[in-house]
Amino acid sequence: MLQAGVARVDISPKTGVAHAGWGAQTHQVSVGNDMPLLVTALVASNEGIEIAIIDVDILLFTPEQDKDIRKLVSAESGIPFGNIRLAYTHTHSGPITFSQWIKEGIDLAEDWWDAIPTACVKAVTEAKATATGARTGFGRGSCDININRRAVRSNGELFTGRNWNGFVDHDVDVVSFDDIEGHPIATIVNYAMHPTIMAHDNQWVTPDFPGTLRSVVEDTVGGMCLFLQGASGNQGPVDGFTGDLRVYRKAGSKLGAEASRVRLNIDPLQREERLDQILASGADLGIYTDVPTNESDGTLAVSNISIDLPSRDVLTPEAAQTAFDEGQRRLDSVRAADASEADVRQAVSEVTRANIQLNVALLSHRLTENGHIKVNVQSMRIGESVLVSLPVEPFAELADEVKKRSTAVNTIFSGFSNGHINYLPTDLAHEEGGYEVGVCVFAPGSAELAVRASLEVIDDVSSRT
Repeated sequence: MLQAGVARVDISPKTGVAHAGWGAQTHQVSVGNDMPLLVTALVASNEGIEIAIIDVDILLFTPEQDKDIRKLVSAESGIPFGNIRLAYTHTHSGPITFSQWIKEGIDLAEDWWDAIPTACVKAVTEAKATATGARTGFGRGSCDININRRAVRSNGELFTGRNWNGFVDHDVDVVSFDDIEGHPIATIVNYAMHPTIMAHDNQWVTPDFPGTLRSVVEDTVGGMCLFLQGASGNQGPVDGFTGDLRVYRKAGSKLGAEASRVRLNIDPLQREERLDQILASGADLGIYTDVPTNESDGTLAVSNISIDLPSRDVLTPEAAQTAFDEGQRRLDSVRAADASEADVRQAVSEVTRANIQLNVALLSHRLTENGHIKVNVQSMRIGESVLVSLPVEPFAELADEVKKRSTAVNTIFSGFSNGHINYLPTDLAHEEGGYEVGVCVFAPGSAELAVRASLEVIDDVSSRT
């Protein structure tokens, strides 16, 4: 029988940690934690197959960081490296360790980061130790707090805002884990929306909407909730870019309410109604038992394949470093002159953009080989559900295509797992341009290759019994 366990570790940073990384912000450090940042791990096993899914409240893991953490988790837990999924919520209001223009609170941010690998190990090993007989199920709902974020100015230029005519994926995918008595163990929620509700005006560390989502599901359903970030490369919040903490709490509560509704309607067992008796009372009362007619599917399977995606020409690391250095000198000069907030904001914006391009250049330089970048695609079958993931920020159209063409009974598509290699836009988006394309390291044609690879790993695990 399927076994499942779940555990959690608090990774909230100290007040004063280097915070966020918005080009429009003027602050550098946090004033406190509005909600805790968490590592939540689910471990499941059956028939000699063991998997771990780790949900971390962090912006991202680089490919190198992901590899190191999963190797450590594997060594300490005994779970094979390829059977571990390290997912990140992609919150944009957590500590920052790689934004080079931020000078304050870096020591606290580095201390915070250093504790995360150990926290992942602890969460997985404790989840494994608490594993018990389990059943799993799936449900799908809908929530409209997200929107296509590639908005267009009157002159045709794109900006990050609200595009009411753009493609949007409102699916709320829910995977349930109950013990044999029907008590909740865990709930996985998959949804596509950038956690960019809290933005440049916010000085609080927050998990953004995933934190409130988890809290609502746990209070309503029981057990622990994990969040998996969907294909949100071009999906943002309808209400975002604010400093008002109430906004992210409300959005997370709405998503949590829908996820809870779906979760409470999942029954991993098919049942047949049986009338036991008609009891005489003030009225004759029908007393029924809904009798299980089958055992739930507890199959576990994992598949990993590597694909070579064509790389896109970007700045050389040397050119990007020169541009960043120039921007940093201007920002230092503006700060030293005790300039206005508007001037500081403009200088920060310029150096942040240069920092982004520098990170893109360095990433492309490290990963590109013979004009291609190797990308791992992973699928995990849990009963009748298959969770497929990539280490990118995929556009929502990719998830839609995979779900339409999938042979699995239930398909849950995500990015933001097992490392981060930036955006994966559609070919149409490449023609349109915009921010996501400007910082992308993949060339046109990559999206379809990723879709095909996703379908391949889905087919692989779907065929196993």
